[in-house]
Amino acid sequence: MAPSPYSRALVIMPAWNESESVANTVREVFAMNAQYDVLVVDDGSTDNTAAVAEGAGATVLRLPFNLGVGGAMRAGFKYAQRYGYDAAVQVDADGQHDPRDIQRVLGGLETADICIGARFAERGNYSVTGPRKWAMQFLAKIISRLAHVRLTDVTSGFRAANAAAIAQYVDHYPAEYLGDTIDSLVVAIRSGRTVTQVPVEMRVRQGGQPSHNPLKSTIYLGRTGFALLFALIRKKSAPQVSLEA
Repeated sequence: MAPSPYSRALVIMPAWNESESVANTVREVFAMNAQYDVLVVDDGSTDNTAAVAEGAGATVLRLPFNLGVGGAMRAGFKYAQRYGYDAAVQVDADGQHDPRDIQRVLGGLETADICIGARFAERGNYSVTGPRKWAMQFLAKIISRLAHVRLTDVTSGFRAANAAAIAQYVDHYPAEYLGDTIDSLVVAIRSGRTVTQVPVEMRVRQGGQPSHNPLKSTIYLGRTGFALLFALIRKKSAPQVSLEA
């Protein structure tokens, strides 16, 4: 695969009590490409997530208390904008996002502002069933119409953003873990950002405990329906140009 066209790409890794897996995930990212900088956003962990991440070579941004993935990612995007990165990609600290796919997801930015690493795009064996599958299909269909491109996995957190999308996310990225991937994506699309997807493979969690069991995941996806509704009626966002006062 060709090298990334981005001279400065930041891997943002939100982490809450991920001491069992974060160090190995950071090392895997560095092994893929020494050009990537890795920012671990320690989301108010009560274990030694920050220390082991630093030990693996990551820059660590410590949040004073747990904000959730949305709040952690917004902090990460602010960091990316402040320090002049021209691309950023979210990678989960638990190891489920394969670092070998980072370059593939960043490569999608050659044709769009946002690229989603899609789990349902004829690669790998990731699957869901029942109400969760129906909800995800419904969300994908609605957002595909908004984006004027076929998307199959709009709830995936494995996604990259160019400088324009980073600015958009700094202006609007929900702090709550209520549909943060849906809300941020819809508002970005309605504000003029373009979206594409590339196929990726998911791995099993490399350590720690999953935050969602099947029931919680179904409830979460139902709640994203409300997030979608709110995002659709929200005014278009005008992204900030700079974080400097």
